[in-house]
Amino acid sequence: MRTPLIPMLLALALAAPIAGRADPLPAAAKAEVTALLGRLQASSCEFNRNGDWHSASDAKRHLERKLAYLEDKQLVKTAEQFIELGASKSSMSGKPYLVRCAGASPVESKAWLMRELAAVRAAAKGASAPPSTR
Repeated sequence: MRTPLIPMLLALALAAPIAGRADPLPAAAKAEVTALLGRLQASSCEFNRNGDWHSASDAKRHLERKLAYLEDKQLVKTAEQFIELGASKSSMSGKPYLVRCAGASPVESKAWLMRELAAVRAAAKGASAPPSTR
């Protein structure tokens, strides 16, 4: 008696782990990213994408779309991964994003966001810090 090939292959495919797929963004990391983007919006800083300056509110909306894409593809597990993969540079041009606050010199968004992430984590431990304006 022959075993049907298709049901056996289907069972093996369902039992095998999916290579290259990460777990969805955990709730704690999602909360950090949400707080981080809230701090960006509250900062009143400007955000540069591909040579054009945008408001902090526009930047937040843009980064939320990139986060949704990365989550849909299950490519991020931490706030740091979101910063690295979605909030540091243009996925189209490869140019780094910049943040400029209160007339200060622009800094790469990765550095600014990592500083703000540290402040988000400090606030979660009880030491509240306002958004950076530098």
